[in-house]
Amino acid sequence: MAFEDLLDDPVVQKYLHELVGPTGMPVAAAPPDGEVTDEELAERLGLELNDVRRALFILYENDLATYRRVRDEDSGWLTYLWTFEYDNIPENLAEEMDRLLEALRERREYELENEFYLCEVDSIRFEFGEAMDFGFECPECGSPLESMENTDMLASIDDRIDALESELNAA
Repeated sequence: MAFEDLLDDPVVQKYLHELVGPTGMPVAAAPPDGEVTDEELAERLGLELNDVRRALFILYENDLATYRRVRDEDSGWLTYLWTFEYDNIPENLAEEMDRLLEALRERREYELENEFYLCEVDSIRFEFGEAMDFGFECPECGSPLESMENTDMLASIDDRIDALESELNAA
């Protein structure tokens, strides 16, 4: 996938937005070619320097940016030159999908292994042990707790697991 196409992908945009948030999104969405300083980015994008630095650090933590330090001979100050490494985005997304798939499998197991009771008034769900501790009465409103079927939730989890496995196998 070409670099420009990658940034046009709504999944990639959502991923970047989740990483850097709305204030960092201008930094993530418009990476320059080659090296750039944080000050140059802040000026070019009209952003606060701290917002740019925060976004760059988050991108760095996620292997989407690298930097090299250059010391000014006269002042001794360090300048950080940043480079964006968005070739890692597909791999990062695949890892996120793997984590989500594992979490869904764990949730499925939890749903299968437990019996649930529901307060229909407050829409609060309790595991059997909790419901028993409360005498099968809602601790919030005192109404009786009713046995709850979770087959719809299990079906939804199964559908999402199937979809994720299909996506991962297609990649």
